[in-house]
Amino acid sequence: MTGIATPELPSYASGAWEVPLLGDTIGDNFDRTVARHGDRDALVDRPTGRRWTYTELAAEVDALALGLLHAGIGKGDRVGIWAPNCAEWVLVQYATAKIGAILVNINPAYRSHELQYVLTQAGIRMLVAAPSFKTSDYAAMIAEVRGDCPDLEQVVLLGLPEWNDLVETGRNALSTDRTRLAAAQADLSPDDPINIQYTSGTTGFPKGATLSHHNILNNGFFVGELCHYTEQDKVCIPVPFYHCFGMVMGNLACTSHGATMVIPGPSFEPAQTLAAVAEERCTSLYGVPTMFIAELADPGFEGYDLSSLRTGIMAGSPCPVEVMKQVIDRMGMTEVSICYGMTETSPVSLQTRSDDSIVQRTATVGRVGPHLEVKVVDPSTGLTVPRGEPGELCTRGYSVMLGYWNQPDKTAEAIDAARWMHTGDIGVMDADGYVSVTGRIKDMVIRGGENIYPREIEEFLYTHPDILDAQVVGVPDEKYGEELMVWIKMREGAEPLDADSLREYCTGKLAHYKIPRYVHVVDEFPMTVTGKIRKVEMRELSVDLIGR
Repeated sequence: MTGIATPELPSYASGAWEVPLLGDTIGDNFDRTVARHGDRDALVDRPTGRRWTYTELAAEVDALALGLLHAGIGKGDRVGIWAPNCAEWVLVQYATAKIGAILVNINPAYRSHELQYVLTQAGIRMLVAAPSFKTSDYAAMIAEVRGDCPDLEQVVLLGLPEWNDLVETGRNALSTDRTRLAAAQADLSPDDPINIQYTSGTTGFPKGATLSHHNILNNGFFVGELCHYTEQDKVCIPVPFYHCFGMVMGNLACTSHGATMVIPGPSFEPAQTLAAVAEERCTSLYGVPTMFIAELADPGFEGYDLSSLRTGIMAGSPCPVEVMKQVIDRMGMTEVSICYGMTETSPVSLQTRSDDSIVQRTATVGRVGPHLEVKVVDPSTGLTVPRGEPGELCTRGYSVMLGYWNQPDKTAEAIDAARWMHTGDIGVMDADGYVSVTGRIKDMVIRGGENIYPREIEEFLYTHPDILDAQVVGVPDEKYGEELMVWIKMREGAEPLDADSLREYCTGKLAHYKIPRYVHVVDEFPMTVTGKIRKVEMRELSVDLIGR
């Protein structure tokens, strides 16, 4: 018998799973959990000392939902939320989901020009915001841009009379007007848009990834399934709610399983987080690698009893082997999971399992998630490459966003005709279906878990009167994984800028993590023979420059 060549296994995997997809809306799913686990702790807000059982949380959510209805907010209206992590953020998330209003997450680090863009692009009718946080005067920034945002009808500042009035109006209506809320909730489909999250864009401004109930409820649920969550679990969530990590992998994973959401603080602080785990007896802890590094390095680390920890999620950037070993050995997180995803896919597409090896949890980002498909393709042909070969990582399934808000052209660039989401990341799938992410096809920089596209920063720097041209690249950084370096061509006669003067210009206008750390003034950029800027060469030269 003559030998026949066996075709190589393609870089394709699908997540067959015995548990079916959820077919309900976020509000209906939440109500089912309340009916099953009403007496269990649902939410713990450590900074304020407030706690809610599921029954108590449901009453607060329903009151706020009715308050929103009485304020004229309904299905399809956009409600912005601009605040650090707090209990009110969670209330707004579930109240808007109950009435079908589309929640628009606004990064707490945004400054006025970014705020104005999002308010206008999403057509936000009501903005719920903290009055201030740290050095950010949100109220002042809102006042600065409000006149340029024609759709913005109502601003509700947390803790002030307008917030209290909104909640109290709904609370007073609970006994007489509950049928109105039930009718609004019954009018919703799982496929309705319910959330817009802005991702940094290559065209100078962020794009609004529009996600449905079906997208994010199922993603939160199945991430929780792979973490083996039950109503016995308590999840410490120091990652931001404005991102999918907090509101989907955190909140929705909890509420779909009857688990407890624990807010350690408004933003990440290592000691606060460790204290929350120890005192609330949390079983799961979330973070990007830099957070875990900071916790392990905390001077009081040995004084915290972390024996309750079983699992958790590390995502945002690759985890160093030594950090993973310490998270398992010193923190007791033997089942810690690595996740990979993007906002446009709700977010998780790949996840390690609780029994995976250290190598699989550090050298790869796991296997395909339940009910999803992933493949690695040749970027030039679109054809699936054999396993072991690099190509562009693509994903398809329930998690793929509805599209970018009011940007069909950008949606068509990201999602092909067969509904595959093209991630722009370079991946390699091994024989067992585990995927390693080895780089990015474009120039995205990941700084401490934040995705940054240089073009957005470059567009802003063009507004500086002394800058003729600016090109931003990522350079390696021990703490954040990557930092930003900008190469600048000055206008004739202008004094060269340095890092301090550039930071002064950007502060208050750009989010802090988008402000370049390094500045290099040049007469010309490295160019190809066809006149294109060679960012690859710039990155290589930048590494030498910061080394010197």
